[in-house]
Amino acid sequence: MDHDDDGYAGAAFIEAAGLSLPVRVTLAGYFQPLDGRYRWYGRVQPDSELAELVGSGRLDAVLRTPHGDAAGTLGDPDLWHRYRIEGIGRPPFPVPLKVDESAPPD
Repeated sequence: MDHDDDGYAGAAFIEAAGLSLPVRVTLAGYFQPLDGRYRWYGRVQPDSELAELVGSGRLDAVLRTPHGDAAGTLGDPDLWHRYRIEGIGRPPFPVPLKVDESAPPD
């Protein structure tokens, strides 16, 4: 299990439709200053049970990691059968609370 300053890659559970499916995810996120909300997103590694549940549509779910859980939406499978998951608000991974003031602006 790894996590960068602003993301997470590792084991998780997707909870939807009364099921709890173990999956592997890669997540990231950013603070959107226009609306003042944190937006997180990522991909779920291919999983046959998840593919059967979601199909080619969209599905509201809860993503649970060792760091917490968050509501999100699954959908948009890519060519490698990895579903996109995205959410708004507190993500299911740690986020740094302070900005390094010594870092030069981009």
